[in-house]
Amino acid sequence: MKCLDYEVKYPKKDCQLDQDEEWITLVAEGHTEKIRLHDYEKLYSVPGLYEEVIYEHLQCDSPRVVCSMLKEELEDTRDQEADLRVLDFGAGNGIVGECLDEMIGCDTIVGVDIVEEAQEATVRDRPGIYDDYYVMDLSQLNDHKEKQLAKWDFNALVTVAALGYDHIPTRAFLNAYNLLDDGAWVAFNIKDRFLSEEDDSGYEEILSTMMGDSLTVLREKCYCHRLSLSGEALDYYAIVGRKNKDATVS
Repeated sequence: MKCLDYEVKYPKKDCQLDQDEEWITLVAEGHTEKIRLHDYEKLYSVPGLYEEVIYEHLQCDSPRVVCSMLKEELEDTRDQEADLRVLDFGAGNGIVGECLDEMIGCDTIVGVDIVEEAQEATVRDRPGIYDDYYVMDLSQLNDHKEKQLAKWDFNALVTVAALGYDHIPTRAFLNAYNLLDDGAWVAFNIKDRFLSEEDDSGYEEILSTMMGDSLTVLREKCYCHRLSLSGEALDYYAIVGRKNKDATVS
């Protein structure tokens, strides 16, 4: 998908930036604007911009990797014919939902994102992918939100490229996880740093507590999520497992 009425300019290769600091320059209709790659509201508002920058230029492979690992596990456990009712948490502009639909053929896919522009972009670019799409903050899960989501009876949670930094707080992830029934599938990825002693997001603590207790890990792989703007590989872990019980990490 391309839009011909804008130009994207990238920083020089020797520009060393943390992933959360990376930016591009967008030139459109005589106006120049510097946009951070994590400023999703602005990226999603321009048709095709997110795909061009993240998937074409920086070669993001996470939706394919996470969805293919989930598919392989479903096939290995002979559960691929079960009706999969997926909560796509941090759904963005629908790329993961589209990948789930094409690779697995889920019975139900529901998207949730905190960014209103993500929902608007999904409706614009990928209509019909989701059975419903909610704009809500799951770190503040009240009875109304919980009832809205619980009615779908999810048996799978998929979260791609959204954990860590300031995207999805640990409390929001735990609340989404605890919406699932025991035995549900869980597939997500996370930057390697957030599973190490360098983690400052809280994810290393909660995931190390969950794994082997409330979550049984079935597949795990370190891979290149995408390239940085300087051309270096950004390593993530993709993890697929099944829920044993609710997570009670404080």
